[in-house]
Amino acid sequence: MSLVFEDCVLDPARREFSRAGEVVATTPKVFDLLLYLVRNRGRVVSREDLLAAVWEGRIVSESTLASHINAARKVVGDSGKEQRLIRTVARKGFRFMGEIRETGSSGGIEPAGIEAATPNEASAFAVAFSIKPSIAVLPFVNLSGDPQQDYFADGLVEDLIAALSRHRWLFVVARASSFIYKSRVVDVKRVGRELGVRYVLEGSVRKAGNRVRITGQLIDATIGTHLWADRFEGVLEDIFQLQDRMTESVIGAIAPQLERAEIERARRKPTESLDAYDYYLRGMAQLHQGTRDAIDLALPLFHKAMDLDPDFASACAMAAWCHCWRKVNGWMVDRPQEIAEGIRLARRAVELGRDDAVALTRSGHALGHLAGDLDGAIALLDRALVLNPNLVSAWFLGAFLRVWHGESEGAIKHFTHAMHLSPLDPELYRMQAGMAVAHLFAGRFDAASSWAEKAFRGFPNFLMVAAIIAACHALAGRADAARLAMGHLRRLDPKLRLSNLTNWLPIRRPENLATFMDGLRRAGLPE
Repeated sequence: MSLVFEDCVLDPARREFSRAGEVVATTPKVFDLLLYLVRNRGRVVSREDLLAAVWEGRIVSESTLASHINAARKVVGDSGKEQRLIRTVARKGFRFMGEIRETGSSGGIEPAGIEAATPNEASAFAVAFSIKPSIAVLPFVNLSGDPQQDYFADGLVEDLIAALSRHRWLFVVARASSFIYKSRVVDVKRVGRELGVRYVLEGSVRKAGNRVRITGQLIDATIGTHLWADRFEGVLEDIFQLQDRMTESVIGAIAPQLERAEIERARRKPTESLDAYDYYLRGMAQLHQGTRDAIDLALPLFHKAMDLDPDFASACAMAAWCHCWRKVNGWMVDRPQEIAEGIRLARRAVELGRDDAVALTRSGHALGHLAGDLDGAIALLDRALVLNPNLVSAWFLGAFLRVWHGESEGAIKHFTHAMHLSPLDPELYRMQAGMAVAHLFAGRFDAASSWAEKAFRGFPNFLMVAAIIAACHALAGRADAARLAMGHLRRLDPKLRLSNLTNWLPIRRPENLATFMDGLRRAGLPE
């Protein structure tokens, strides 16, 4: 249920706060503090109560608590002098004084809940999705002519809702709300308004003999534009296995589309109206480009996101990962300082995001490269996959860690799965590069060269790819091609030597390091 007082709407499900019909940016701790005060409005809340509920019992200074109380007052339009809504009770604690009304839950908003709201409340719902991306998965239409197949279509949608809900950056409307549209002809723009979502996923299921075809389309409900459409087919031998496979395929296809759509939305916004999430998205757009200049632009964007939201674990992790990418490509200027900063950011991200798959993925991979802790890094990536089995970056960055650890065949399986999940992913060239190094360590030089050439076409300045191409050509006896590739490698990083190879990549198994060094030595890399 959303909690309404004066002209404010506090939405626990979306973790959003609106005042006078406008969404107000709040940090997670301020939101939690305000929500706790509102929910306990019938009593005085002690300092110890707040520390236990909001800071999980951690020691917090009086000044930190006071600053958060002041921030909460500012958000609701109160002040320490007036104390109209949040009152300090001397030597006892704090009490929320406003009168609360409850409206329909945003995790399952019924259309009637919005229609019954006051104008300010309705306006707040209408703009609620302007900060956080949100989606509703509508019931899929059963085109089989067999009513008994409804359970398959409904089960598929339930799986899609559950899988999408694992993406912490995305708000997903609950089944109870989206299923009110079952067996109804809908206008997606109206659905978007009624459910307060930016995106709508709809589709159909058709059964013919022992085959099932599922179609899906992703729509921007604000303007009615199609962002993505595809179809998936399978044999109806094990219906539940098929259902799982279809869910995985749809999620793998639409998750990158949603991210791309959000990045484009952030790019269109004027910079003076950006909040933490928009800065994060702009940083991600630069990160996907991968160039030195792009990473130089991405880092301050992630730091701006952290300045606005100090508990933004994913932004912290992405900043750490930028330092990792700079190390991989030989772009560090002050290597000790940058490595130390990357490790600090990564550890902070792990602390903040223990249940955030994205944060664990990027920070874990950064720690593997920057701190050399491959075992600990693999454990973090494995936890990320438990939290979100459909997170493509967790699959391929975890695969990289396994390559460096010496598990080439297992890594190849991970890379293959990642490319199956997201065949058009903006980071596909990184997956291809990983396949190349895994095949190189497995002694399949032609396969490694082929994968490396694909990655090279995606990003020609990827230092590791240039090194793999040179080593593979040399090990396969293609001396001229090896010398040509070495020339490109030396231009990318003139300081790279065989003697500092172990400081570049965290290759754990001695025989893998020996293979790589032998290939680069034959190609002409100096000692």
